[in-house]
Amino acid sequence: METYTVSYGLSTKKKSYRIDFTGIFRYHQGMLINTGGRTDLVACYTPWLIQRFREGVVMVRNPYDHHAVSRYRLDPSVVDGVVFCSKDYRPIIPFLGEIFQRFPTYFHFTITAYGTDIEPNVPDIPTSIHTLLELEKQVGSRRISWRYDPILLTPTYPVQRHLETFAQLAETLKGHVDRCIFSFVQIYPKLRQTFPSLEAVSQSDKEHLAQGMGEIARKAGIPLQICGSDEDFSRFGILPSGCLTLPVLGRANGITFPPHPHRGMRPGCHCVESRDIGAYGTCTNGCRYCYATSDFAKAARMRSQNNPASPLLIGEIGPKDHITDAKQVSFGPQHQPSLFD
Repeated sequence: METYTVSYGLSTKKKSYRIDFTGIFRYHQGMLINTGGRTDLVACYTPWLIQRFREGVVMVRNPYDHHAVSRYRLDPSVVDGVVFCSKDYRPIIPFLGEIFQRFPTYFHFTITAYGTDIEPNVPDIPTSIHTLLELEKQVGSRRISWRYDPILLTPTYPVQRHLETFAQLAETLKGHVDRCIFSFVQIYPKLRQTFPSLEAVSQSDKEHLAQGMGEIARKAGIPLQICGSDEDFSRFGILPSGCLTLPVLGRANGITFPPHPHRGMRPGCHCVESRDIGAYGTCTNGCRYCYATSDFAKAARMRSQNNPASPLLIGEIGPKDHITDAKQVSFGPQHQPSLFD
């Protein structure tokens, strides 16, 4: 055990803790940057995101301690990959070369059955498909996963509508994506209040959807994978949870990563850990099922406070902020040009 002293802001008060660091440093071995877990940075904040990569630094507030700020270097020597997850890549396509030519990358592109009644500020299906094909021209299909999630049920979006829409999308996207990833909506308490027409996805519904989607994906030649769940649908040809693993990232970019445990980001997740540079409550896509933003009027106000020149997504560094350099250690990937170059 070691004694660890922490100071907060400009205060002279310090607190000492006895912490066992065994395992903590192992958790920080390796470094992936995530741009889409807490908010859709690509759709809502592309100018800021591009400026961060140009300057090579980004700062992130701790969501549980406003004045605790982590500083990350956006440098290929310590960043092993950049993970994108967005519903609209149109703003960033003209600038993507600045990122994927320097860093290994992987792109999750969400296209669902929903209209503006569920996803108010998300492009329609034809626009999204066109954008995905434009993205593919730049980065290649091996770096793109199509996300059909979360699957939620309402009187407007029953099981059959999902299967029909999924079949149409799979037919169009076959050969243009690395895989498809789906999940079932998590109905947390607040969602029951704000989304009363939402229906529970029963086990029978899950089986019906998994069987139907598995068959559709098989015919289209698209690997299908579940996200954020330990449920086993392998009998329908569905891969287990783990949408972003080091083997997936490595295969997409022609590199090999040394063995590393994948601890996931939440229960049921089996992805490799990453560092999210977004902020909760700032996405303006308006999706009714969103877990990260609940007050969209507030999110719009937050977005108006974004300054592309600031290292922080929202606002500026203040006198009470305590900045700490994040521990960044590369996984040590090895390039394999003979496979993909």
